[in-house]
Amino acid sequence: MTCKTDIIGEIGLQFFGKMSSSNFHEIKNVLAIINETAGLLEDFSEKGIPADPERLRSLALKIMKQVQRADGIVKTINRFSHSVDRPTDKVNIADFLTFMVGLSERFAMMRGVALKPQPPDTPLLITTAPFLLENLVWLCLDFAMDAAGSGKTVGMSAEKAENNGVRIRFTNLDGLTGSMINTFPTEREKALTDALRAEIINDIGAKEIILRLPCDISGQP
Repeated sequence: MTCKTDIIGEIGLQFFGKMSSSNFHEIKNVLAIINETAGLLEDFSEKGIPADPERLRSLALKIMKQVQRADGIVKTINRFSHSVDRPTDKVNIADFLTFMVGLSERFAMMRGVALKPQPPDTPLLITTAPFLLENLVWLCLDFAMDAAGSGKTVGMSAEKAENNGVRIRFTNLDGLTGSMINTFPTEREKALTDALRAEIINDIGAKEIILRLPCDISGQP
């Protein structure tokens, strides 16, 4: 039987590779747009086409927009890469949800699903294993997008729970059924919830998944 440590290591590598390749693919798309726009500017120069100031301004703004987009993707990848630096660390849940949406956005777009983070009204800080939490939230989000279906919006909200813990809710899952929750969580999610001292709750009535997390993974009050 495969031990939980092996499962966590295997899915962790898969998760790291999946997210890295997806975001690098987005950078490639950005570079393609910049290259195409630069080609238009070069055509103006080589062919001696009179430069319309508004047209030049539009092309310059297009390049600037893509540069800003690339900068955001690089920052996301950098943060993601550094999440493995420390076994445990403080995590701001509001910031974390926004980060996870950015990390997962391309997958959501490919499935025709919108992601809507709803930051909590008050700061929620927990001490946990950042990379493992990212992995678990992605697996929950991946399942939630299937349950929501194409053309839908998956909400991601958080609230304070008992013992200063946190509940993360994945909402608007109109397609969530009994047969679906019979297959979730799998051994992958269970290995991560055990490591994070977390719990996944499927609520068909409310059409949501709830991820409960302790305030401190070490068990300290």
